[in-house]
Amino acid sequence: MPTQASVAVVVPTLNAGEPWRPWWQALRRQTLQPDRVLVVDSESGDGTPDMAREHGAQLVTVPRTAFNHGGTRAHAATLVDEQILVFMTQDAMLEDAGSLERLVQAFELPELGAAYGRQLARAQAGPIERHNRLFSYPAQSRLVTPAEAPRWGIRAPFLSDSYTAYRRSALMRAGNFPDRAIVSEDMYVGARMLQDGWSLAYVAEATAVHSHAYSIAGDVRRYFDIGAFYSEQAWLLRDFGGGGGEGLRFVRSEVAYLLRRAPWLIPEALLRSACKLAGFHLGRRQQRLPHGLRLSLSGQKYYWREPGSLPSQRL
Repeated sequence: MPTQASVAVVVPTLNAGEPWRPWWQALRRQTLQPDRVLVVDSESGDGTPDMAREHGAQLVTVPRTAFNHGGTRAHAATLVDEQILVFMTQDAMLEDAGSLERLVQAFELPELGAAYGRQLARAQAGPIERHNRLFSYPAQSRLVTPAEAPRWGIRAPFLSDSYTAYRRSALMRAGNFPDRAIVSEDMYVGARMLQDGWSLAYVAEATAVHSHAYSIAGDVRRYFDIGAFYSEQAWLLRDFGGGGGEGLRFVRSEVAYLLRRAPWLIPEALLRSACKLAGFHLGRRQQRLPHGLRLSLSGQKYYWREPGSLPSQRL
């Protein structure tokens, strides 16, 4: 399929600005050029739409009030009909010229529903940020089949829409992205695909540079949102298991990594882990919290407000 498959790259944007130019340069260097690039812009005011048009992309504008991680991507998936849909974010830059081709080649497996690439830490990343990428995106590729999913637990359906390719037919059979998702819309689809009989691949040779230096408050907000997602999608933990063991594995790995490279950061790392755990459990209980507290704890504040509507459009 990949040798003849049509490919669309889909990227939601908001004020990507001048720093977005290297993203386009990296895409244009690819040995596999997509048949379409669809930019779904949330009313940027800094020239982002003009840059998308300048590079030959098709542009859809959605109201900023209508954006959410699930519904916006679900809407985008209905606007295009390419066989492979590669979802990226505006800050995930393809690392080398063969990255996109290697990701798409994974779909030579007819049972593959989705594949995600390896995300590498940016050059200026500190040890904590760098370990996070190494732990979540190791150097070894893997394939998770429905039969092997129980062995992987909550890691089984993991995908990342910063750099993930979907077989469009499998995506639609799985019900597309959820209409509303505060975060983790990719993991939702991965779980539905596994339940629908599709396999998921991690392609370590398909690399993109993408990492962030979150503050401790930023970590709390991020994990509050993850907890809120699980509070609304409780079936995921029921069907695939909890993430407690994975969290403990991360802490042990991080401490071992920092002992060798930056031991003075271990107290900060442990504090961050405690704050992430607190944020996650608050998110799991978000329905019991006052609206104002949910708003202050969340990193996705738009999600708690009355949503707008997406435009009806077919490309």
